[in-house]
Amino acid sequence: MRKKINKPHDDDAHHQDLNGDFNKGGIAIVLIALVIAYLLLTIGIGLYASLRVQNAKDFLVAGRSLPLYITIATVFATWFGAETVLSVSATFTKDGLKGIPGDPFAASISLFLVAIFFAKAFYRMDLMTIGDFYKKRYGKLIEVLTSVVIVISYLGWTSAQMTALGLVISVLSGDLISLNMAIILGSLVVIIYTFFGGMWSVALTDMLQAVLIIIGLIFVAYLIGEMAGGPSVVIEHAKNAGKFQMFPDRGSADWGPFIGSFITVCLGTIPQQDVFQRVTSAKDEKTAVWGTIIGASIYFIAAFIPMFIAYAALVIDPNYLSLFANEDTRIVQKILPDLVLNRTPLWAQALFFGALLSAILSTASGALLAPTALFTENVLKPFNPAMNDKQMMTSLRVVLILFSVAALLFALQSNSTMYEMVQNAYNVTLVGALVPLVAGLVWPKASLQGALFSVVLGIGVWIPLEYVGNSIPQLWGLLVSAIGMLIGSVIPQWITPPPEVKFHHHHEGMHVAHHTHHEPRHPHNDENNSN
Repeated sequence: MRKKINKPHDDDAHHQDLNGDFNKGGIAIVLIALVIAYLLLTIGIGLYASLRVQNAKDFLVAGRSLPLYITIATVFATWFGAETVLSVSATFTKDGLKGIPGDPFAASISLFLVAIFFAKAFYRMDLMTIGDFYKKRYGKLIEVLTSVVIVISYLGWTSAQMTALGLVISVLSGDLISLNMAIILGSLVVIIYTFFGGMWSVALTDMLQAVLIIIGLIFVAYLIGEMAGGPSVVIEHAKNAGKFQMFPDRGSADWGPFIGSFITVCLGTIPQQDVFQRVTSAKDEKTAVWGTIIGASIYFIAAFIPMFIAYAALVIDPNYLSLFANEDTRIVQKILPDLVLNRTPLWAQALFFGALLSAILSTASGALLAPTALFTENVLKPFNPAMNDKQMMTSLRVVLILFSVAALLFALQSNSTMYEMVQNAYNVTLVGALVPLVAGLVWPKASLQGALFSVVLGIGVWIPLEYVGNSIPQLWGLLVSAIGMLIGSVIPQWITPPPEVKFHHHHEGMHVAHHTHHEPRHPHNDENNSN
């Protein structure tokens, strides 16, 4: 990404005569002022939200009290990130629908799967994190192991959002702020409001951001669609260019990566703490299920708006095709910001960059809070079970800062595109956390030994295959992970959990958790209950 961002105006010479140099003159100053005001407003909302945080349960799952409309907004805004606006739209413009099986198709299906098969079970178990499920089902060893796997997977995802935030700030400043400085500044905004308000900050800022994303993109799509000759012209052009072909050609070598990409996003996103956090922050089971379904539906529909805008850009100016010829594939992500800056009035620029910043901020805050929650509750706490609520809150905030610094360093060093960073994040959970989760819910015989085999073998097969350049290493990893669970659970049990691990399967399969938690629920000692 580095090359892409440090020179945002390299190939724009042919635009300069249209609007003059954007970097000079009043429009740039007004736009930057609006962006700064918006970022300050976001911090303000986050700090206001922190007034609702009394204990760790408030910080992690907003006291399990979010109404339907906020649950919908958090599901939508968390999923609708920088890669949806910039990467996916550019990939569609180049390869058509067959180039984007992962996002939005697989990602939406993943949320539907969570809502239909997992939400009720998760909600009934009254857990703080997804790691608590592994602890309750298999004991401390698998809890720590899977939680570390999931936390590692967030590093790339969080870094992708920080890099995108830096890109926007750097481009808007007309390169007055270097990319690395912009990444640091943008990250600070997210860190500040998430640090103080946790899930409450994420939820309330997601509300504002979801509204801005949808309004901003619809207006910009209308304006740019008209500039291209109307929506029908753009759609007809895309249809004639074969962009609506859903699948690779029969017998094509693209089928392996296509299926791999679909399965990675569809199943690899299920054992993720941020999905779990949205479900368990809802005020009741019904809200958890419907909030996820409606949020996923809005996300799926809204994801096509940036694709329409990016394709309309090509219809307006075929010169954008030259970006695809660049050896650095990350350059293509410039299509949208470039078009908006050089071809649209100030109000459209403000709306577009407001929507883009909202998409990034909402995803970044969720991507910071999720690994923080998981690491504190399921990696640190097992080694200090006596931790009280005040110590828990301090630990959460310290871990948040440490994880932010790690993700920031990763972002400053990495040259991957956002889409690549995100794909890699889901590979880790697909091969290392999915099978123990699903087997633990639906198969009474799934054992600690089986889970251990599953995690170790899945990751152990995936990493070497990834290294030697296999086209579908994550699918082999998933297969071996499933075989490991099967064999490890049916052979004699040499590794057994401690006696306190008792997990009662309900006869309704997925709806397992009626009988798992008999202690009275009290917000101040929920964390202690789970030990």
